[in-house]
Amino acid sequence: MASLKYWLWLTTRRGISNTGVSALLEYFGTPEAVHFADSGEYDAVPGLSAHARQSLMDKDLDGANRILSECQRLGQRILTISDAGYPERLRNIYDPPAVLYLQGRDIAFDDQVVISLIGSRDPSQYGINQAQRLGHDLAYQGAVVVSGLARGLDSEGLRGALRGGGKVCGVLGGGLDVVYPRENRFLYQDVAAAGVLISEYPPGTEPRSSNFPPRNRIISGLSLGVVVVEGAQNSGTRITAMAALDQGRDVFAVPGPVDGPLSYMPNDLIRRGEAMLVTSASDILQEYADLYPGKVRLVPGLAPQTPAIAPGLRPRDLRREPEEETEPPTPKAEAKPAPSAIHWRKLTPALTDDQRDVLLAVRDRPLVLDEIIEAAQIPARRCTSAVTMLQLAGFLTEESGKRFAATVRIEVDEKEPPFPG
Repeated sequence: MASLKYWLWLTTRRGISNTGVSALLEYFGTPEAVHFADSGEYDAVPGLSAHARQSLMDKDLDGANRILSECQRLGQRILTISDAGYPERLRNIYDPPAVLYLQGRDIAFDDQVVISLIGSRDPSQYGINQAQRLGHDLAYQGAVVVSGLARGLDSEGLRGALRGGGKVCGVLGGGLDVVYPRENRFLYQDVAAAGVLISEYPPGTEPRSSNFPPRNRIISGLSLGVVVVEGAQNSGTRITAMAALDQGRDVFAVPGPVDGPLSYMPNDLIRRGEAMLVTSASDILQEYADLYPGKVRLVPGLAPQTPAIAPGLRPRDLRREPEEETEPPTPKAEAKPAPSAIHWRKLTPALTDDQRDVLLAVRDRPLVLDEIIEAAQIPARRCTSAVTMLQLAGFLTEESGKRFAATVRIEVDEKEPPFPG
């Protein structure tokens, strides 16, 4: 913690770019050494402007200490480029951020198939459908989905990924505590709960237009590949695609109508041979399945607007296999059929984590939505989405009093419950 304040001091000096911070670290070795250097030593650093040298002469650490206190209050973590947990993929780009602010879960990016999903801020309905479908299918098949949480397809891709039950990452162009756009406040919460929010800007930083191009290099830098869904000729989508190509990342593009202005960017990338044409998540993930064994599973993709449940899955598909009968069963008197029985372990590969937890919450008795939220311990919007998807797939039914009951019987081992402790 003692050295962390020097990292924050250095990365908040006015007039010093990210590449300037890298040059100072290369010359002095550590942020502490930069802090305690004198003006003569700063003069020896190549390319350092007079304004930057003057900024470095301000040795006040109050600002850095305030950032530390604010991160602690907000539950944000700080990761420096010298830390072992810093993503190696990001560290190896041209100008990696010296400091990252994070909120949410720890994700081992270097061990995962990480795919960025980007596109227009003012998309067509076609683009929305494709972003949601690809986001869902990528997450459902095991990929970590990254996007910028901007209005439009960035957000739609993440919404699809959340419904797919996978890990997600939102990279911001401002402080993690500054929601932009405002209508995404619930999406911010859901991404932090299911994955992680990342920024190179300290708490309280307002998102400025100049912050977004640098943010884009982080989106592509964390990823193995970037998927372009829609983008006009001079859109910001092109900046991220070009950053990905410069970083040696794979670029994929979803083709669009030839006369659609929002199809210009993906179609042009395909025409130039700079992007691979894709129509499904499997088209993307097959490029990495052998390189990352066990991380992704290739399954047929879902059609747009299909409920976020495994394709064609219904409660009967998860029943225990019947024991082989050696002789015909004895006829019995008619009785009310017992509900299907599903062992809780069979829920995990078939349903998302949220859907599984909702079913486990109602396994003993019907509950109203607020009781399900409390029992499952997941955010309200994600719980509502899971309940809806389970109803559509036939796993839940709504009874009187707005109580939801399982249409299947969940089997739980007493010696090995789903969530011990």
